[in-house]
Amino acid sequence: MKALIFNRTVLFTLPLFLIAVIVYTLITQPKKLTPIDLSLLKANLDNGKKVFLASGCNSCHISEGSDNKYLLTGGQKFFTNFGTFVAPNISNSKEHGIGSWDFSDFYNSIKFGQSPLGEHYFPAFPYNSYQHMDDKDIYDLWTYWKTLPSDETPSQVHDLVFPFNIRRNIGIWKILFMKDKYFDQTIDRSTYLVEALGHCAECHTPRNYLGGLKRSLWMKGGINPSGKGKIPSIHPEDLMWTKEEIMEYLSSGFTPDYDMVGGKMASVVENISQLSDLDRELIADYLLRIE
Repeated sequence: MKALIFNRTVLFTLPLFLIAVIVYTLITQPKKLTPIDLSLLKANLDNGKKVFLASGCNSCHISEGSDNKYLLTGGQKFFTNFGTFVAPNISNSKEHGIGSWDFSDFYNSIKFGQSPLGEHYFPAFPYNSYQHMDDKDIYDLWTYWKTLPSDETPSQVHDLVFPFNIRRNIGIWKILFMKDKYFDQTIDRSTYLVEALGHCAECHTPRNYLGGLKRSLWMKGGINPSGKGKIPSIHPEDLMWTKEEIMEYLSSGFTPDYDMVGGKMASVVENISQLSDLDRELIADYLLRIE
């Protein structure tokens, strides 16, 4: 009798298990990517540097305490509820960095969060914002990137808890949270600078228990993922700075109360201060109009 019940249970559950495996495989598989046509793209090194600064690549990817803002050694640790993410070496090292990549590899990593081997990147890499980047800007950034130095420091392995350490599961995360629409529907240069290049929401918008942005609390700040302190709200209801004060902060690092920028934000301001006055004004415009 027990054997009969066992056999019936197996016959009932095995098809369900197989269906679940097939569905999981289909929804978590990386995209099939196609080569990029470069025939219409002409490199602009100056613009590439501006994109590099605006997108803050060095804020995460230089080694802790490094004085060389263009040596993308990696190694900085980011502590979260899912474990510890470690920024990889993305210098031009062919062995330890991305020096062996071609433009398609670079493009697909930014646009789709996928590695040259077809694996999902963890969304600690803010491709959810970078997916909005213009193809021309990505190409200019790539062209500028190839002028940066190489470093032979091996990347460190992330220390994540199960099941968040399984890259395949990120396919589910992308379905749930990787939206291709801007939050602010006034899609202009201001929106592009803040939501795409600057990826400000990645830090200044709180996240749910799966790490997705709470779009209903856009730019409202929240608990630091490390558990230490809070990331401030930069929503106009809370910030209450004038356009001139925002522009001054992004230029000099001084707040209206004459405090000085600190922490990770110091690197962000250092980069943005090298952009044009117009770009800083457009960033301020965005921060004053969001709802």
